[in-house]
Amino acid sequence: MLRNDQTSRNDRMVRNTEPKPAEPVIARANQAVRQRFPFDDTQDLEDARRGFMGTARESVISGADGRSVWDLGAYGFLGQDCPDTAHPSLWRQSRLVSDHGLFEVVEGIYQVRGFDLSNMTLVEGERGVFVIDPLISAETAAAALALYRSHRGDRPVTGVLYTHSHIDHFGGVHGVVSDEEVAAGLPVIAPQGFLAHAVSENVYAGTAMARRAAYMYGAALPKGARGQIGAGLGQTTSTGSVGLIPPTLDITRTGQTETVDGIRMVFQLTPGTEAPAELNIHFPDHAALCMAENATHNLHNLLTLRGAQVRDPRVWAQYLTEAIELFADSSDVAFASHHWPVWGRERALTFLSVQRDLYAYLHDQTLRMLNQGLTPLEIAERIELPPALERAWHTHGYYGSVSHNTKAVYQRYLGWFDGNPAHLWEHPPVEAARRYVEFMGGAEEVLRRARRSYEAGDFRWVAQVVNHVVFAEPDNAAARALQADALEQLGYGSENGTWRNFYLTGALELREGPIGTPTTSSSPDLLGALTLPQLCDALAIRVDGPRSWDADITVRWNLTDGPPLTLRLRNGVLTHVTGRGPAAAEPDVGITLDEATLRAVLLGVTGPAELTARTDVEVTGDLGKVTELLGHLAAPDPDFAIVTP
Repeated sequence: MLRNDQTSRNDRMVRNTEPKPAEPVIARANQAVRQRFPFDDTQDLEDARRGFMGTARESVISGADGRSVWDLGAYGFLGQDCPDTAHPSLWRQSRLVSDHGLFEVVEGIYQVRGFDLSNMTLVEGERGVFVIDPLISAETAAAALALYRSHRGDRPVTGVLYTHSHIDHFGGVHGVVSDEEVAAGLPVIAPQGFLAHAVSENVYAGTAMARRAAYMYGAALPKGARGQIGAGLGQTTSTGSVGLIPPTLDITRTGQTETVDGIRMVFQLTPGTEAPAELNIHFPDHAALCMAENATHNLHNLLTLRGAQVRDPRVWAQYLTEAIELFADSSDVAFASHHWPVWGRERALTFLSVQRDLYAYLHDQTLRMLNQGLTPLEIAERIELPPALERAWHTHGYYGSVSHNTKAVYQRYLGWFDGNPAHLWEHPPVEAARRYVEFMGGAEEVLRRARRSYEAGDFRWVAQVVNHVVFAEPDNAAARALQADALEQLGYGSENGTWRNFYLTGALELREGPIGTPTTSSSPDLLGALTLPQLCDALAIRVDGPRSWDADITVRWNLTDGPPLTLRLRNGVLTHVTGRGPAAAEPDVGITLDEATLRAVLLGVTGPAELTARTDVEVTGDLGKVTELLGHLAAPDPDFAIVTP
């Protein structure tokens, strides 16, 4: 039994639930951040306040039962200097995102920001107003619409558009229109596939997602310097009534145009980016581009922590390139369903280009390291953004992060399994934790106890725990031998053939060393079947990012049997563009040739220097740039270690 004084001390510890101050090491680290980044850059602050027209008089938005579903004044503390208990960069972002009110984007286009996790955009038509993305809750959406009308007149809603299938972009629809109005002909527009994805995401795994979302958005935390200060994409989620009115008009193709209430819109479908069903919108009469949630002022999630399908950063980057191609020359402002707009044609182009490079870099570098044998945890620890990307505030990981996004890329391509058979059938966490405690005491003690477990037939535990010894001391022959024995026994007991093969191959390499890779997936037939864009993608994931951070090389291939293809290496990202649009930078070298010759060069069959001897090839500019570009490609390692470091 505990003595009375010990019991009293433990009781005090349990009852002491107040947040504690930052430890000195955290305080010093947060202070150091101020020296790393340009906190004196006020452009975002100016943009976030530009066009402000006013906000609601009442700070609390309540539901029908009187319960608060949103408090506009909850983040007033962010006006103070950042304390040691918060990362200064996140504090800065939260301060920007917490600004609330009605803002003019351009004449005729307005946004209500800070009334929910997302923005509501309102576009004025001939008779009324067209609503884009009516927030999460009916209560916040109604309050946002009321704020707009208080400044712009009591215009009727003449249409609704959902940019994508996440709940913060449709859940508040009943706050702006009724089912009866839609039944009477009011259009509700959405991208093809919206309904299926919106329903499946919020029903199939809805309970688990909601539970995890409570953690993700800090719903139970007090708001303050030692509590919840925001979520990066927005401050938090409203807690009002969620609804859904099915779309009456689907957008089925890029280039589709629709006119609602005199408002002309040109659409770009972007499935598989931030959502499985998503679109961007260009307003030609306003020279304005709505990027939905595909380009925001932070690094977004490739796999949100609440849980979702893994998003495709390769496709995401390609659609950003396409948006530049389609709309950059005719857009004076780019805005999104979160955060604040970017004004000016050149600034918008730069913003979209850097966002594109951000997702492409994470994709390509994760694939490069994955093909060199690095595991998700190793990739997440090793990857660094190019300095040019890191310097931009809108690339920071406020909502997504470089760490968990690289793990998401790994998961998308290879799943949860890192290829090490020791991880194929591990004990679950609790059982493993009990055994870890028992096995503490250093390598010798672990091996002594592991041999006892082996003798008891607990091969799963032996493989799981001895794997740590092998990775800590790869030259420990006793550990390698015991691990091989355990894997072998597990292989023998496996009903599944592929499990058996993994276990037994692992045992073989532990005993005899690497055996190489007997098979290859890069056969000539497969390489020949790649489309030219696929071949360019295959090269992009081989770029050695850190070694090419400072490179800026553009090569234009003028195909005699197809449209021109431009390759540009910049910010550690190899981008390919078909045609001569604004995304195709001026080249350092232009080469006229046919596609077969180009393929031979890109596959390494024909060297760049050999092109000068060809009568059917014309070179203008510095041919050495091709050699330099190809020199930034790293070869994958088909024989990387699996059961050893």
